[in-house]
Amino acid sequence: MNTTVVAGWLNSVFAPFDLAILGALHALAESAGFLLTPLFEIVSLLGEKGACFSAFAVALMLFKRTRWTGICLFVAVCLGALMTNILLKDFIARPRPFASSELYADWWRFVGAPAEDGFSFPSGHMTAASAAMTAWMIVRRSAKATACGLSIIVAMGMARCYLVAHYPSDVLAGCLVGALCAGASWLLISKAREMLERRRSAHGSHATASARVRR
Repeated sequence: MNTTVVAGWLNSVFAPFDLAILGALHALAESAGFLLTPLFEIVSLLGEKGACFSAFAVALMLFKRTRWTGICLFVAVCLGALMTNILLKDFIARPRPFASSELYADWWRFVGAPAEDGFSFPSGHMTAASAAMTAWMIVRRSAKATACGLSIIVAMGMARCYLVAHYPSDVLAGCLVGALCAGASWLLISKAREMLERRRSAHGSHATASARVRR
């Protein structure tokens, strides 16, 4: 199978790392039978097209108390989708593990995971999870939010590798891209919020001055 220069470099440099992680997860699948497959399929479904994370962000935006948190999450997920699905995947064009190696194809068939289209690097599911949950952790800044966010990120990464839909290096790249998008979202939303508050303050001061003149 022909690959791009970047995809070939990834396959070569990260081969030992990817094989070790995928091998460990395959051993887990063998020891657990098929009990974990439905669980990881459900986890994976949560990251499909970033829809669940976007829906969570929209739900937060419905309430005044969590509106800015929801906006930050939504922008982070959108930035992650742009970076991963629009720019990086097609440029790097790395085939999925089950499509490029007979060993990985055997492991993929063993867990009974569904076939997935598109390229592999970076993981779109992981980007969405990392973008949303990193934004959540940045904004909420609590031990509970951090524990929840990290748990979802780790679970998504394990699910995508367990199902042999991605190499572990795809997952790490998706995690990094998502985190960067979350940081960018937080900076943008913080700046927008500051500008809005200044405008409201200026408008309030102008209204007060006008009221004094009328008196």
